[in-house]
Amino acid sequence: MSGRIVLFGATGYTGGRTAEALVARGVRPVLAGRDAGRLAALGERLGCPTATAEVTDTGSVAALVGPDDVLVTTVGPFARLGGAALAAAVSAGATYLDSTGEPPFLREVFELQGPAAERSGARLLTAFGHDYVPGVLAGALALREAGERAARVDVGYFLSGRGRLFSRGTVRSLVGIAGTPGHTFRHGALRTEGAGARLRTYEVDGRPRPGISIGGVEQFALPRLHPGLRTVDVHLGWFGALSGAVHATSRLPGPPAPLLAGLGVLADRLPRAPSAEALARCRSHVVAEVFDEYGTLVARTRLAAPDPYALTADLLAWGAARALERGVTGAGALDPVSAFGLDALVDGAASAGLRAG
Repeated sequence: MSGRIVLFGATGYTGGRTAEALVARGVRPVLAGRDAGRLAALGERLGCPTATAEVTDTGSVAALVGPDDVLVTTVGPFARLGGAALAAAVSAGATYLDSTGEPPFLREVFELQGPAAERSGARLLTAFGHDYVPGVLAGALALREAGERAARVDVGYFLSGRGRLFSRGTVRSLVGIAGTPGHTFRHGALRTEGAGARLRTYEVDGRPRPGISIGGVEQFALPRLHPGLRTVDVHLGWFGALSGAVHATSRLPGPPAPLLAGLGVLADRLPRAPSAEALARCRSHVVAEVFDEYGTLVARTRLAAPDPYALTADLLAWGAARALERGVTGAGALDPVSAFGLDALVDGAASAGLRAG
């Protein structure tokens, strides 16, 4: 496959780390964005070409991307800023990867843009980072071990460590999806459900950790890999002792607009980058548990990685580089296992620091 990697968001925190991860893998992406001055300085430092374009303008993105190219974007919140790049990739029949963790956006990719991508030949790999590649991988490995006995999969995401672990962009995305509908997979079908509707506890590093239910890629990916599944739940364990309160508020109406506006203002005042010291002490844990139809645990996979932002950058870099060199399997809205194969994904994830743990 001849083509190039076009990266939007390289002047941001996650995008900058992704650009560096691509260069470390011997790839020189085209760094694209609207700030020509900042792009030029970054391009000179990394030895990468640059292009001025507006990520929220479909025509502007489309002018840079052809069917043999790989478009990578880290520009969020994706619900507000991600639609144009996605539409451009679909129209061009290109390969597309993003760093979103926003359930409403990834559901749009699978349910709305996926069929159009199948027609154009585009390959869409949304949420190709810490959210939600580790859970898909852990779930697929546990399903392979469980075999035909599998009826339900639960996946939990947890972070260990303290301090300022999140970037400004991550907090903006969290505020942006507050109160929006989520999704789950229950009784053999995808269903709409608010975040935090269920609460369960996992054992992580030898101690119980609570997590609240969220929508992820797992609810789309794992039933494809194992059609006999009846339930797929994903839980987020970032809230610790506050998980019960978040779960309780899931039954209430969505937050009022003035509150969301105020939270947005506070998010904009946060430092652009998380604390380097906090990230150095951080570790990401993912647990996938498979149960049979009687509720008996039949398989469990645990994966761990350092620094979730490093993991996202390295996964995006691996996925984009492999897609450019070898292509991906299928067209439409894809999951990481279907696109690359389970064994290749295991090796790619390991090269990004995600291993059994």
